[in-house]
Amino acid sequence: MLEKLKGLEERYIELSKKISDPEVINNTKEWQKLVKEHADLEPIIMKYREYIKADKELKDAKEMLKDKLDDDFKEMVKEEVNELTKKIEELAEELKLLLVPKDPNDEKNVIVEIRAGAGGDEAGLFAGDLFRMYSRYAERNRWKVEIMSSNSQGVGGFKEVIFMIKGKGAYSRLKYESGVHRVQRIPSTESGGRIHTSTATVAVLPEVDDVEVEINPNDVRVDVFRSSGHGGQSVNTTDSAVRLTHIPTGIVVSCQDEKSQLKNKEKAFKILKARIYDKLQAERDAEIAEARRSQVGTGDRSERIRTYNFPQGRITDHRINLTKYNLDAFLDGEIDEVVDALITHDQAEKLKAVE
Repeated sequence: MLEKLKGLEERYIELSKKISDPEVINNTKEWQKLVKEHADLEPIIMKYREYIKADKELKDAKEMLKDKLDDDFKEMVKEEVNELTKKIEELAEELKLLLVPKDPNDEKNVIVEIRAGAGGDEAGLFAGDLFRMYSRYAERNRWKVEIMSSNSQGVGGFKEVIFMIKGKGAYSRLKYESGVHRVQRIPSTESGGRIHTSTATVAVLPEVDDVEVEINPNDVRVDVFRSSGHGGQSVNTTDSAVRLTHIPTGIVVSCQDEKSQLKNKEKAFKILKARIYDKLQAERDAEIAEARRSQVGTGDRSERIRTYNFPQGRITDHRINLTKYNLDAFLDGEIDEVVDALITHDQAEKLKAVE
């Protein structure tokens, strides 16, 4: 750890010189990038220098104990050794936490995609329950929810719903929700009282800007068509719905919720950028050794992450073996307790990689 910190201090000194260089200052984009890196390193380096200073003081105090000292002074030095030993242990722990890699997307808005999985109409109703749960959670945090695209089903609920949650730190709280959510309950149409199991898939993507993902307009095929409502009736008499096909990746996005073709196109491009960024990130993550990857991660799309059991009023998060019996409150957006437990587990795993 100390070797790593020494290397970071060298980088910090180098950055301090670079951000004062007139040539670099004139290149605004490069300068901003270096200033951000410098600011990110500063708290780590300040803490590291405090650690080095305390370590030197401890060595000096221990050397002093080797000399012939009168009893009172010797006791005083011993007390100082104890205090400094404790201080160094605390500083080492603080440094470990500071070295845990920060997720650059944590402060971003999120695009959440919920799709009904196995279970027919019940799966669509459950997708609707999850949409309401995240909307209520956003409300509790005073975040804004904006539907980007939706495909509802006749009995209520959604075959698919894509929405944006705008708020500081939204991604840091919701990134652990990606994966397969499973529900166990007795459908209202079930006369025999049998419990049915259905699923819905959740994908949480950080909103990305043009700097992070550049899309060549020539790589995107844009198709416009007439949006239709449930049962095929026409919602709009103009071709306002938009379908984007990103040719290099094969990613397809459709938006038809707005009456304006321009607004649908704008929303579709936001979703497309987020999906391309997510794909690139997933490819990068796949290259990282399994041992260094967080155990919680941000949820594999195919991984069953949580079960909602209605007869028992139970929620179980399978990644951390956590079970709670407050299903109604949880589906009303009170999900912080589980989110906090997932964050704590994730940080503990990342700390192991630092040690």
